[in-house]
Amino acid sequence: MASRMSKKLYIYSFYRFTVIHDKKAIKQKLDEYISLHTVKGTILLANEGINGSISAQKKDLNNIIKFIRNLLKIRKINLKINSCEYLPFNRMRVRLKKEIVSLGQGIIDINKYSGKLVDPKDWDRIVLDKDTKLIDVRNEFEIGIGKFQNSINPKTVKFRDFPKFVSKLKIDKNTKIAMYCTGGIRCEKASSYLKVKGYKNVKQLRGGIIEYLNYNLTKSKESLWNGECFVFDDRVTINSDLKKGKYTQCYGCRRPITKKHTLSANYKKGVYCPYCYNKRSEQQKKRSSVRQNQIDEAIKYNKYNIFLKN
Repeated sequence: MASRMSKKLYIYSFYRFTVIHDKKAIKQKLDEYISLHTVKGTILLANEGINGSISAQKKDLNNIIKFIRNLLKIRKINLKINSCEYLPFNRMRVRLKKEIVSLGQGIIDINKYSGKLVDPKDWDRIVLDKDTKLIDVRNEFEIGIGKFQNSINPKTVKFRDFPKFVSKLKIDKNTKIAMYCTGGIRCEKASSYLKVKGYKNVKQLRGGIIEYLNYNLTKSKESLWNGECFVFDDRVTINSDLKKGKYTQCYGCRRPITKKHTLSANYKKGVYCPYCYNKRSEQQKKRSSVRQNQIDEAIKYNKYNIFLKN
């Protein structure tokens, strides 16, 4: 419990598109090394590369990143660092996947086709350019929390829906297009997909929204970002100061929710919220109720529970 409340904890979010020939062997070595450290989070391994978000003390995280670089024989890795006051993950997992970010379009040579990177310091100029079509690559619920002005909402439920959006995109293939997402990884694939489909002038925000917010914060610069940004850990959202935002999360559907949602008759903690009340089956609600009861009991009697984020 004491380590979880430490003020010297960090979140390292990273990815790299690189060919991995034997991901099972890589996973085994990574599992063995990580077991020597106190760290929580998730790392995904696929033939196309690695994607992860992990939290621990800085020394442990630096050692793990160094180990990954040596293990995959890579020098560069897209890395974002944020401090936190508690471990935002409940456990540590290294998972094997078909893709480190799922588009469902087979093998795409990301290093060959990805869009031109735009540094955060130059991003405002892109946002304000009326001749540039700005596309938000994230899912619809994420966009509902925060976005850049005048950006196009693909109205996707999941990233694998993005190709359907592209198939209906009525934009000349010579038009200037700029894309952004949370940390940059979805843009790598989305921009590559657009270029494979013949779009000529595609750019993307280097490091995503998080890097943009960090740049503006360090430079004390006014931001063009409106709202908060959804993140894939227990913080749920972050604000423009990169601090935990005002949203909590429905553990029935994983949607971010506000205090107003929790006052609804269609809200039950850990079970459902107004977004999913009519979408979840009675069996799903029952399973979630059992899970929440176990958490409540563990808290009441100070007992360990696998679901409890202690």
